[in-house]
Amino acid sequence: MTQTDDTHDPTATSWVVGADGHSEFPVQNLPLGVFSPPGGGKRGGVAIGDCVLDLAAIAGQLERDASDAARLAAGETLNGLFAEGNEAVDALRKGVFALLTDRSSEREVAPALVSARDCRLHLPFAVGDYTDFYTGIHHAINVGKQFRPDNPLLPNYKYVPIGYHGRASSIRPSGGDVRRPQGQRKGPGDAPEFGPSQRLDYELEMGIWTSGSNELGSDIRIAEAAEHIAGLCLLNDWSARDLQAWEYQPLGPFLAKNFHSTVSPWVVTSTALAPFRVAQPPRPQGDPAPLPYLLDADDQAHGAFAIQMEVRLLTARMREAGSPPERLSKGPMTAMYWTAAQLVAHHSVNGCNLRPGDLLGTGTLSSETRDTFGSLLELSNGGKEPIALSNGETRSFLEDGDEVIMTAHAVRDGFRTIGFGECRGRIAG
Repeated sequence: MTQTDDTHDPTATSWVVGADGHSEFPVQNLPLGVFSPPGGGKRGGVAIGDCVLDLAAIAGQLERDASDAARLAAGETLNGLFAEGNEAVDALRKGVFALLTDRSSEREVAPALVSARDCRLHLPFAVGDYTDFYTGIHHAINVGKQFRPDNPLLPNYKYVPIGYHGRASSIRPSGGDVRRPQGQRKGPGDAPEFGPSQRLDYELEMGIWTSGSNELGSDIRIAEAAEHIAGLCLLNDWSARDLQAWEYQPLGPFLAKNFHSTVSPWVVTSTALAPFRVAQPPRPQGDPAPLPYLLDADDQAHGAFAIQMEVRLLTARMREAGSPPERLSKGPMTAMYWTAAQLVAHHSVNGCNLRPGDLLGTGTLSSETRDTFGSLLELSNGGKEPIALSNGETRSFLEDGDEVIMTAHAVRDGFRTIGFGECRGRIAG
């Protein structure tokens, strides 16, 4: 696993105004993304405080390895940078950290800073493939109980990381509208009816971006899988529950999932997350141990992340009244039954070739109590128990005009808290 170094020093400060007290992007974070400055084209950048650092503009001020990495990141996607693996990214991180903490660099580097509010943020990668897993065991139990009260988990759940291949073309960065999907749903009789989804939901997930690649026919061993994790983002896997209930058998999700997925636009790198690696929670007594190809002692000791995730809702009525969004739930990323490395190892064990910028979703992450549930399906008990909002409104599922806002922060004593930015989208109808 990546070790901590001077870039994680909680006492380190930056000359960038506002960065030191920033709740998301202090100098200890330095996430990577793709942005467009006013009047300019897409290019790679680093978030620092309320600014974006243009990597192409400062490449010449970096030493050789960091400079080469900055030029790889200067294009319209980060695929080329992460094709070189995490070593190139780490060199870039160290170089940028040195520039932003050395006041003697301010005069030359400051012109490369752009106010984030003036920038447009894009997807960080050209996403070739997207796979969504089902690692939140409490979510799986909560949903399973609605259909199989006495046996909520299917027999394979504790043996194999369950996942399905999603649609890469409909992944979008945070912000903008989400069109309510339409499709078939079960009618009052045996025949289905067609129309817009009436049970539209969100799913609070983390996204795992991949780094490097493996050849078709080869696999990524569990002990090496962490090296293929570029970093993390937030992911909202919007779901049409009524379409899903009708169509998912026998092959799984289709129109209920492929219409839109939203990600936060910044890649919080594996190195930035090194201080927040924690032990994977032990499996309950009686649960089977992972099969050998999924079991690594170091991964079990350091393969989970101390990240707190939160989802808030801003309704049209709240927006009109000038009210703030209301928190629906908050929970830990450690709700994953499988580690991120186990997902990478399992995905490739059959010879599937992963490529830089592939996206793996964790699946909805809920913990044990209701205030941690990561979907309305759980919070409203399948729509049977609508939740009451503080302004008098109720929700079973999302209504037109509702805006879902997800945030997450890596938190651990002795280190600076770092964030992921927002993952938001509004239901347009």
